[in-house]
Amino acid sequence: MARAEGDGSEPAAAILAIRLLLLTGCRKSEILGLPWEEVDLERSCLRLPDSKPGAKTVLLGAAALQLLAEAAQQRPWVCPGGRAGEPLKNLYKPWGRICKAAGVGGVRPHDLRHGYVSIGAVGGESLVVIGAIVGHSAAGMTERYAHLSDDPVRAAADRISSTIAAAMSGAGWC
Repeated sequence: MARAEGDGSEPAAAILAIRLLLLTGCRKSEILGLPWEEVDLERSCLRLPDSKPGAKTVLLGAAALQLLAEAAQQRPWVCPGGRAGEPLKNLYKPWGRICKAAGVGGVRPHDLRHGYVSIGAVGGESLVVIGAIVGHSAAGMTERYAHLSDDPVRAAADRISSTIAAAMSGAGWC
């Protein structure tokens, strides 16, 4: 990303869109069609009236908030397209070039949403909280996105079994 951004080969709107996808867990359509009027910098959120699950509020982490605060506010769209007054329509060409430069294949922009959920889960956030951030109405969907690797699962199993072993040995639950 930094290389593509630094050499000016990719449109600033495309770089902004990809960074927002990385930092928010939003769907591609939510970012590409995001008007500035739905961005609430004071309350650190996006107010999306017409998302896939219906109206939703996306709470923004500090990095996403800073990115939006620093973005050139070209009205009406956060990620303006090549034609005046239109939003950025797709990311296929810039996404393909960025993936090629990074030596990564077979990755879609939607995979950034999966990555957001996975990083949250691996970091110890509950699936309920992560689901609330990304707008999943059912925890099962968030669980399908989480893609937990064996390492955090193994670590959790170790903590649980160690606690039980300590209790069985008379050391108590602490």
